Amino acid sequence: MTDKFVQQMKKGVLDMVVLRVIAEKDNYGYEIIQELERRGGEFFHLKEGTLYPVLYRLEDSGCICSAWQEGQGRSAPKKYYTVTEQGKEVYNQYWQQWNEFVGCVRTICEEGEQ
Repeated sequence: MTDKFVQQMKKGVLDMVVLRVIAEKDNYGYEIIQELERRGGEFFHLKEGTLYPVLYRLEDSGCICSAWQEGQGRSAPKKYYTVTEQGKEVYNQYWQQWNEFVGCVRTICEEGEQ
């Protein structure tokens, strides 16, 4: 039950946290996975099969764009993602809505404890 609850919460915020990471610095997929795990620990331990649909959805909606860049030395080219102005606006909306949501849930749960 707890794992399912955590998975549902994670699904609800993936677009927001991925936008945040990309807004700070252009990143490629594996780098985004590493950064989310570094910041979020086990909670945001993602597989590529979870991240890439999020990236495609964000790109299709105009929130991010991508471009292939040659790697240094013998490394393969990597697809880097960049947040767009629209993506920054969407992130700000998500962040505001998230804070309102957390406040509402906190109010409901704290009132129930009294």
